[in-house]
Amino acid sequence: MKKVLFISSTGGHLNELLQLKTLFEETDFTIITEKTKSNLYLQDRYPNRVHYLVHGSKEHLLAYCIKFPYNVLKSFYLFFKISPQYVISTGAHTAVPMCYIAKLFHRKVIYLETYANIHTKSLSGKLVYPIADLFLVQWESMLECYPNAKYVGGVY
Repeated sequence: MKKVLFISSTGGHLNELLQLKTLFEETDFTIITEKTKSNLYLQDRYPNRVHYLVHGSKEHLLAYCIKFPYNVLKSFYLFFKISPQYVISTGAHTAVPMCYIAKLFHRKVIYLETYANIHTKSLSGKLVYPIADLFLVQWESMLECYPNAKYVGGVY
């Protein structure tokens, strides 16, 4: 059974990631997201399969500048603890370091660009696209932005 790490920031990105839950049944999976009150239920739904990073927001730049490096270090720790074969992400900022860590250690990176973008690249998408083994878009129009991507339609 393949070891797969699913990672995203909280909110809409996490909601998109959870749309892939049919893949959980086929894999030895772990979910990583930012810890917020709205997603603590994940620990009960998926016991021993959920890890949290510190929630950070670019609206609070000073705090974010402290939290982001912490999350990068914790991502390294979790990567070695979990030792996934694949990292699947829907973004955003919290997930980008894990994608680079996976690539650094020759693991496969699969990235699903957000459904919210129809004609423009997300910052996370721009950062992960060059290293992704498989880059997926949910809008056919996004193939103009990411010519090597694969169009899969919406996950909802």
